[in-house]
Amino acid sequence: MFDKHLTPNLLAAALVLLSFALPEPWQALMLSTGLFALSGALTNWLAVHMLFERVPGLYGSGVITLHFEEFKAGILRMVHEELFSKDKVERLLTAKSQSAPDGDKTGPNTDSLGAAIDLEPMLTAIDLDAAYDQLVATIAESSFGSMLAMVGGEAALQPLREPFKERMRGFLADAARSPRIQAAIGEQLGKAASSERFVNRLDQLLRARLDEMTPEMVRDIMQRMIREHLGWLVIWGGVFGGLIGLVAGLFGLFS
Repeated sequence: MFDKHLTPNLLAAALVLLSFALPEPWQALMLSTGLFALSGALTNWLAVHMLFERVPGLYGSGVITLHFEEFKAGILRMVHEELFSKDKVERLLTAKSQSAPDGDKTGPNTDSLGAAIDLEPMLTAIDLDAAYDQLVATIAESSFGSMLAMVGGEAALQPLREPFKERMRGFLADAARSPRIQAAIGEQLGKAASSERFVNRLDQLLRARLDEMTPEMVRDIMQRMIREHLGWLVIWGGVFGGLIGLVAGLFGLFS
């Protein structure tokens, strides 16, 4: 497998060794090219290594682990400012009231991600038997109670329990999908999200998670994200170093 960090250094070192087998003036030209290429690739490799690891005696090495607290503060600030600022959270959660006007024929109101607020778990938790019992009790206590007693009392209404529950489920499901209800819920969520309590709670959760991170964890995260791409610094360091060495060798050859 091609190693961006090791291969350029090995190729540059091979040029240096190969130069000793060549006669003059090619030896000096190849030696200059190889030494400059090795210098560029090696110093860039060392710079990349020093970014993540501490090297004894080299001041400034291990910058990521040394400035670990600053990285954590930067991550927290970025999340607050770019992802979870009050304005942005409120706009995200209240987008439902703006994304589809009343009467939209395309379906239930949706937010900027195209998904309606799912109220089904809450609807299924409603005790419709208790609702029906309250309805029957209301009828029995009203002026119709005496008439109801003449036809068998509350027991006469029991066959209507299941039809009542089915109709109520359908009504609640239709109401939950209506743009007006979706917009109202989105607005209330937006108000809750923009409250100081919500933002403070979010800040506590973020800080607690970041406090669990160690310098090594931050270093590993940064390595996974950028180390592979930083390998190109080593490659181009060797290429440009070699070109400079070639020019210097040619200049010495013809001077």
